[in-house]
Amino acid sequence: MLKKQASELLKKSLEKQRYKVVGGHSAVKTCGWTGSMINGEGGCYKLKFYGIMSNQCLQMTTSLSCANRCKICWRDDKAPVSKEWEWDVDDPEFILENSLEAHQKLLSGFGGSHKLNKGAFEKSKEVKHVALSLTGEPLIYPRINELIKKFNENGISTFLVTNAQYPEQIKNLEPVTQLYISLDAPIKDLLENIDVPLFRDYWERLNKSLDYLAEKKQRTCIRLTMIKNINMKYFEDYAKLIKKGDADFIEVKAYMHVGASRENLERSNMPLHEDIREFSKKLLKYLEGYEIVSEHVPSRVVMFAKKKFKVNNKWMTWIDFEKYDELVNSKEIVTEGYMKEIPSKI
Repeated sequence: MLKKQASELLKKSLEKQRYKVVGGHSAVKTCGWTGSMINGEGGCYKLKFYGIMSNQCLQMTTSLSCANRCKICWRDDKAPVSKEWEWDVDDPEFILENSLEAHQKLLSGFGGSHKLNKGAFEKSKEVKHVALSLTGEPLIYPRINELIKKFNENGISTFLVTNAQYPEQIKNLEPVTQLYISLDAPIKDLLENIDVPLFRDYWERLNKSLDYLAEKKQRTCIRLTMIKNINMKYFEDYAKLIKKGDADFIEVKAYMHVGASRENLERSNMPLHEDIREFSKKLLKYLEGYEIVSEHVPSRVVMFAKKKFKVNNKWMTWIDFEKYDELVNSKEIVTEGYMKEIPSKI
């Protein structure tokens, strides 16, 4: 029997963490970098790497549930885990409208900040990007493709992150601006230890997801979350899976010792940026098709890109969002159609 909505206990827990629950199974939360940019203090690494305006970015999920109980996740034990969809299904238009409304309510508090950048705050009232990566697994929402189309129709770029446990949903996904797969370990037993998956065939699902990622014609990224003294080795094994997924970009990012993850890991497991930089340089030796392009020290993340993004000796990893909007709603869209040069000053 399907559940109509998230439990009251879960809602209260999320509200304490400054989430807004939307309908029965979605949620919105203001990203710290959104607030930072509104206050004139700079944007997130996605601004530096890809051109996303942090003050115009909506952070949300279509599913509070997930098929993993990852040790690196900030989700607490009240967050649901499930292999299958267990909710009634909210309408995509309802999710879009109410997520935007919830987002604006959360942002309204910035209006009285003494640090406020008025221009950035005014622009924040128009959402241009959505990060479907807040919590849970957004892909299992049964009408995810309809929602993606709604975002596309409204000129909102889509960055979607999946834990690679739903390969068929990846295969059948509508075009998104950039599709991420989280790769927390390149060894079967280690992945089980870190991600604590519900699916017994979690390793096969990951590998099939990488196969389908390689077939995508739009931008793709593989994200490695590095945990000091646990998964910061196995360079050849990482390279093997990265090559299987054939992603346009690789993000090597530090595990952050926050939320419920503090019950599973120690603060000493959180790498410094110098650790991430060193790991990235070693990994690059096994990835001849990539170069290290950029880094964002506050986020402790390094970005690799395929060499095809280097045109006339200039890196084209930014996104031409106007071109993307034009292409995604008119014809088949490919990565090369919406590349843009990284500005000399960001």
